[in-house]
Amino acid sequence: MTVRLPSEPEAYIEEYKQTINASKEYSDTGEGWGVGFNGDFLFELQPDETYEGDPIHFFVGLEDGDCTESYVVDDPDKEDWGFAYRGEYEDWKQLMQGDIDPVEGMMDGTFDLDGDMQKVMQYSQAAVTMTECAGEVDVEFDY
Repeated sequence: MTVRLPSEPEAYIEEYKQTINASKEYSDTGEGWGVGFNGDFLFELQPDETYEGDPIHFFVGLEDGDCTESYVVDDPDKEDWGFAYRGEYEDWKQLMQGDIDPVEGMMDGTFDLDGDMQKVMQYSQAAVTMTECAGEVDVEFDY
């Protein structure tokens, strides 16, 4: 099923959750993630010169190699997340298409990360696998 971004965020995040949970590689690389600490993510797609709409926020619950929940967030200030990953729409698009590495994008300032950098580096292969899962979702970009 093809989903559109940013016009169908609910459909996208549901497909993303299913893709993560179907990934044996994520199950392996994410083992231990979120065990004993809050491993949940808030993703923020920010407006830019390509997409001039409102920011889009996704919550992705992650624990021990599983995506426990995922949904579109109306008010990010009301969410209990351990990590936030923020960037502009065009950068997210490139990330999902495999043109930007998630860890390098964070290190070079393309994306902003709030959370324990040491944990992210410890589980960097899980972050890469999550991005690969995002690229597996059949998405068509509106802009």
